[in-house]
Amino acid sequence: MASFLTNPMPAAASTQHTCFHCQEPCLDERLHIDDKFFCCEGCKMVFEILDTNNLCQYYKLDEKPGRTLKNRRDARAFAYLDDAEVQEKLLEYNDGVTAQVTFYLPSMHCVSCLWLLEHLYKLDQGVYNSRVNFLKKTAAIQYDPRQTSLRKLAALLASIGYAPDINLSDVDQAKKPAITRKLAYQIALSGFAVGNIMLFSFPEYLGMSRTEDPLFAQVFGYLSLLIATPVLLYSARDYLVSAWNGLRNRNLNVDIPLCLAILSLYFRSAYDIISNTGNGYLDSFAGLIFLLLVGKWFQQKTWNTLSFERDYKSYFPVAAMRKEGNEEQSTPVNRLVPGDILVIRSQEIIPADGILIKGSARIDYSFVTGESDPVQVQAGARIFAGGKQVGESIEISLTKRVAQSYLTRLWNDQAFKQEEKGKVSRLADQAGKVFSVIILATGLGGFMYWAPSNMATAINAFTAVMIVACPCTILFSISFTMGNILRILGRNQFYVKNSGIVEALSASDAVIFDKTGTITQVARQQYQFKGTPLNAMDQIAVRSLTKHSVHPLSRRLYLSLPDVPTFVPEGYTEIPGQGIQGLVEGRFVQVGSAEFVGQPGGGQGVFVAIDGVVKGHYEVISRLRAGLENVLDYFRGRSALWLLSGDQDREAAQLKAYFPEEGRMMFQCTPQDKLDFVKKLQTEGKIVLMVGDGLNDAGALQQSNVGLVIAEDTNNFTPACDGIIHADAFEKIPDFMRLTRSGVRIVHQSYIIALLYNSFGLYFAVSGQLNPLMAAILMPVSSVTIVLFGVFSGNIRARRLGLK
Repeated sequence: MASFLTNPMPAAASTQHTCFHCQEPCLDERLHIDDKFFCCEGCKMVFEILDTNNLCQYYKLDEKPGRTLKNRRDARAFAYLDDAEVQEKLLEYNDGVTAQVTFYLPSMHCVSCLWLLEHLYKLDQGVYNSRVNFLKKTAAIQYDPRQTSLRKLAALLASIGYAPDINLSDVDQAKKPAITRKLAYQIALSGFAVGNIMLFSFPEYLGMSRTEDPLFAQVFGYLSLLIATPVLLYSARDYLVSAWNGLRNRNLNVDIPLCLAILSLYFRSAYDIISNTGNGYLDSFAGLIFLLLVGKWFQQKTWNTLSFERDYKSYFPVAAMRKEGNEEQSTPVNRLVPGDILVIRSQEIIPADGILIKGSARIDYSFVTGESDPVQVQAGARIFAGGKQVGESIEISLTKRVAQSYLTRLWNDQAFKQEEKGKVSRLADQAGKVFSVIILATGLGGFMYWAPSNMATAINAFTAVMIVACPCTILFSISFTMGNILRILGRNQFYVKNSGIVEALSASDAVIFDKTGTITQVARQQYQFKGTPLNAMDQIAVRSLTKHSVHPLSRRLYLSLPDVPTFVPEGYTEIPGQGIQGLVEGRFVQVGSAEFVGQPGGGQGVFVAIDGVVKGHYEVISRLRAGLENVLDYFRGRSALWLLSGDQDREAAQLKAYFPEEGRMMFQCTPQDKLDFVKKLQTEGKIVLMVGDGLNDAGALQQSNVGLVIAEDTNNFTPACDGIIHADAFEKIPDFMRLTRSGVRIVHQSYIIALLYNSFGLYFAVSGQLNPLMAAILMPVSSVTIVLFGVFSGNIRARRLGLK
């Protein structure tokens, strides 16, 4: 560690030092450590913290990584975070051992910030990990509340220059500003500059010569240069930093050609003005920055609109069982409010924070923390959204509304299924890199061609090429087109995890359907008991046990006996795909398949055995979903179809008409059988789409390339799936698939438009027929055109398909 020199070491009066941490001028040169000077005690303290914890790599990742701490907030400003009510509002999870909070950090601005914030555990031993979302400027921090506190974390972040922006009135308000304050300032500065520089250049526009009044021209030139310099240093800073980081990491990103144009315009103009040999191109320079930032604002506003509708208007199409008196009512999650009492069964996800009021809760929080060991929760204790009940049914009283954006973030967590880029995404990445090389080569070629005969034309050609060619339009195409497709699907009760899933959906060539709860409509199934009639106590035993089952048939059987009271089983075990058994009022009850209850010779239906005696079975009369034939016909022309079911083959004859190919229907499949079959198809090179109910097929859903869950007024959301379709939208699946395929085609069409635009633009730029200002106008116009084309084309296609 560097040692602090306590004795003053005044530097020579002529030497102006800059802060080692934030690069601001040092007014007090007594603040230093060895040869490192600091503008304030705050910056010096941050350096000492990083140096002590071997984190000085932070200063090597970006040219100006730190922010000045002259006006840093005092740690006492976060004292209110010790209040229990405030913590309850802010904390997303807290079991006394692990707590989680997400802070908005507006000061985050570069790769150094990202690196440092993901190494918070080195600065505070109570921090387990921190996950940073650079685009949203948020950090999700998991920590041990026994070793550190919310207040200490906020103070730590503030001490290193990332003071969290906490506004308790906004905790439950989702929508964020469409434009950041920084971007607004950058646009305002560049707009002010371009207007005034064009005013100073007005005589030139009228054709007046510099020789007529050289002093007048020179004064206006210097004023223009004075105004343009802050535009370069502030408004264009993000582009320059991005290009510099790309060069330092040996990555030729899309900002490098653009920054070459910006720098060439500025320094050529500065040379002309200082040497009094010309007026320069500062009007083109300032106009370029202004138009770029306006284009950036438009893209940001459009994306925020799409994201807001997806995250906060299109709720997961799943329901929870809300208790009203002694009755249970299936209620969509977006209608749940604090105070509602929910019944949560085994393997169901808890949709919002609540208090346990009945039952023994064993909560698996792997969806939230990554730790799969269930946590025992006592009555009266808090239960957090995202947990999964493992065990008997419980009742909780909600304390918060369902936070769709929070569940979406958990769903996309890397702990479950790493998003794989589709072919379109990979094409965009590769095209962006190759295109940057082509732009640089074309620009240098044009410069060398024109330089011997006309240097002014050479510079114009070079800068116009760097400006007009826009490889970022390729990136905009996939982001906005696919983002809009996600929004449309969500509005039509099909919620998809991310854009990579849209691509995978369009490419699937093997489709597997589950039966019960997927192609059959559980809500319309009828039950008729055959065997020794069940007396009142037998019916109570059956309903008491099936109340805790997650299998669709058992759940429906429970609901078919609404007038039968229930008791709490003393203990029960459910074996997926077979049945459930347990003790009810001292009697050993089994409900499930014939093999599960020990029925000699097997049989069809849901069997009941009490104290080892088979009483009989419920004959199940299934109803197929409306539109099933059209759904299967759509896939049959494009993909291979299979039906995998854990039930007996009693309905094989009825289903033969829908799956006529030999060997395409398989019954009595265990969850492991389904998983193995998916793996087998994938080894054969198939892109597998699995459609199930999310209850007994979670492994197969996660293994498949795309796993979709059909939700029918039940809480069967599972992190293993990639999409959730409400049962009412089942017959729209062909239209959903057509829309995803159209989305990929729209992206390809956008690529062609971008290629044609850039080809024409490069031709006129290299030939010297396109001046930099016109190129600056065309560049953002092309980006806006691609965005509008992608969004409007998706909307038009959706309307033609009858999707709203």
